[in-house]
Amino acid sequence: MTSTKSDIVIVGAGAAGLMAAIWAGRTDSRRSIILLDGARKLGAKILVAGGGRCNVTHYHVDPKRYAGSTTPAIARVLRRFDVAETTRFFKEMGISLKRESTGKLFPTSDKARDVLNALLTAANDANVDIRNPCRVDNVSRTPDGYAVDGEWGHLTCEKLVLATGGYSLPKSGSDGKGFEFVSALGHSPTRTFPALVPLTLPGDDQICQLSGITLPACIRLHSATGKRIAAFTDSTLCTHFGLSGPAILDISRYYLDAVSKDPASYLTINWLPAMSTDNVDDGLQALGRRSVQAYLRKCGLPERLSAMLCRCAGIPEGTRGDQLLRRQRLDLSTAATAMRLAITGDRGYTFAEVTAGGIPLNEITLKSMESRCCPGLYLCGELCAVDGPIGGLNFQWAWASGYVAGVSI
Repeated sequence: MTSTKSDIVIVGAGAAGLMAAIWAGRTDSRRSIILLDGARKLGAKILVAGGGRCNVTHYHVDPKRYAGSTTPAIARVLRRFDVAETTRFFKEMGISLKRESTGKLFPTSDKARDVLNALLTAANDANVDIRNPCRVDNVSRTPDGYAVDGEWGHLTCEKLVLATGGYSLPKSGSDGKGFEFVSALGHSPTRTFPALVPLTLPGDDQICQLSGITLPACIRLHSATGKRIAAFTDSTLCTHFGLSGPAILDISRYYLDAVSKDPASYLTINWLPAMSTDNVDDGLQALGRRSVQAYLRKCGLPERLSAMLCRCAGIPEGTRGDQLLRRQRLDLSTAATAMRLAITGDRGYTFAEVTAGGIPLNEITLKSMESRCCPGLYLCGELCAVDGPIGGLNFQWAWASGYVAGVSI
């Protein structure tokens, strides 16, 4: 087993770790910097992001859209390296970004590999010594700093950056080991759970029979008393296991958090997000001799979904508006705009894009991302209790928190 000493050791060569390494090297090129990662191939999460195109960031990053910590604390870090700085940073490395109609910013090449290669090149130019696969099994304090150990050997350093990520996408190497490290060093991570994750329904749920249908929908989270807690309107995908798509992914962390505290919390779906229950009821009352299913199709619902909604309301196929019973009309209006979802769970970290929970920001000095428990220890990325919706906001947190750690160390 070899033993080496370095000024700075960074554990985790994902988005935040690479960013911290690049800026640590650029800030003071005299120091030795070793970046360790347990994966054989680096940057797995970067490569799969955005369907292989890498959604680098979003044109409008609002701190209020993040969860896990307070908005002022999150904003304090995001301000240090904002979207304009991110765009300029990547452009200087030869990666121009383009804005799509959703507000997401992608590389103009549409290749995540270009983003990763640019980051690795920048790290190399900053004299960062990247070593992989070097899985870290243990982190401890020493009189002069920190010690990092693994089957590959032993490292000591004055300053240590942990950018190990969370539990999401474990095939990328994210196994939550970092939470063990910080707990042993005195931190108190909050409860962790999957975020941006598909949700499951019973196998015999009628929605599962609609597999393949994608449409805009509004997903609402309610408390046990029916109070609306959160809502997201976006594309929604019906699958053989339940529901996925942007609206479901965005609300998943709020739902999973709510049911952990009150199991009676629940979700509803409005298949016609531009319409209310009363709107649909008025439309059905005005149908006359026209078909109910034809009306639903005119509203934009696919044939299979229209038929399913009619079944839920006990309406036979071919029923006209003037044949509807009041109870059927009200049941259909509710099914179309406020159907209660029988969620059974989620698809877990294997399919989650991010981990909710982690190190509270009040345990970190935000002007530097240095631990308040352990001087010389810096924390960034998904290890922190910060998670955002889809669209590049989680990458922006990684770029910003990694930058702050890098320039501060």
